[in-house]
Amino acid sequence: MELTGTILRGRSFDPIEGRLVVEDGEIAAIEEESTDSTNIILPAFVNAHTHIGDSIAKEAGGGLSLDELVAPPDGLKHRLLRAADRSEMVSAMRRSISFMQQTGTAAFIEFREGGTEGVEVLREAADGQPVEPVILGREEIAAMEASDGYGASGARDAEFGSERTATREAGKLFGIHAGERDELDINPALDLDPDFLVHMVHPQQIHFERVEDNNIPIVVCPRSNLVTNVGIPPISEWCNRTTVALGTDNVMLNSPSMFREMEFTAKLADVSATDVLKMATVNGAEIAGLDYGVLEAGRPAKLQVLDGDSDNLTGAKEVVRAVVRRAGASDVKAVYL
Repeated sequence: MELTGTILRGRSFDPIEGRLVVEDGEIAAIEEESTDSTNIILPAFVNAHTHIGDSIAKEAGGGLSLDELVAPPDGLKHRLLRAADRSEMVSAMRRSISFMQQTGTAAFIEFREGGTEGVEVLREAADGQPVEPVILGREEIAAMEASDGYGASGARDAEFGSERTATREAGKLFGIHAGERDELDINPALDLDPDFLVHMVHPQQIHFERVEDNNIPIVVCPRSNLVTNVGIPPISEWCNRTTVALGTDNVMLNSPSMFREMEFTAKLADVSATDVLKMATVNGAEIAGLDYGVLEAGRPAKLQVLDGDSDNLTGAKEVVRAVVRRAGASDVKAVYL
């Protein structure tokens, strides 16, 4: 397969006019050459933090606080999940995964509620779909053993020492929510030596230093933080100190659209369009341990093609900025996963 157009090449997404060659699912070559194509070719996204189980309850809980919405064990989300029929859960999650595919997402890191059964439900929902779930089980060590790691709710909910030890011994991924409501659970989360932290809205100076000294990646979810009224993470400061990735968080609160998350982040934070695109692609891929997010020879051909001549994108003077700040689902011509 050959694709032509403006290719956002390498980790810096340098826009070049040329041809991208795919052989056996791998990028074989990227060649600069003149072309009449208006396509924009870029890596597929990696959504670094989701909860897609609550796809059964989109826009439920308007006006509720964060704790009322999602705090375990009896937040609205958890009550709805317990009451849901398995087939309803599978169907709703399949629809969300399908939407992610249509909007250019190759993989997502899911903090999966429901223990081992929750992991099994998501595997059933993802079966046969090209989007790759990186599943972090919760609530029991057995869920970690049945999945790709452990996704802890937060150090205010439990100690998680035994779960962290078991996950480390299994050589799997350990992530934990921290600093979403306030700073009180950040040091206990850092004490667990996590592979990554989610949210980090309310860090103090000591937390910036500990994260930087230990090179711990951060996943930010600014649309979610706005909806739950907990504040906005210091995205620019985090980008100066560590790897930062983007997640869309609960489907109950937000669509799992990385286009929307990028646009919101770019217009909210003092960070470059290139940095935001890294947050949506290669940074999330590296947290997940996936070789995605970069267009260069030898990499898997996980990519998407946008219509640079769409009513929305035509006339763009800075391609990366246009992709980050204004592109959307209607501009997607093709997704190759």
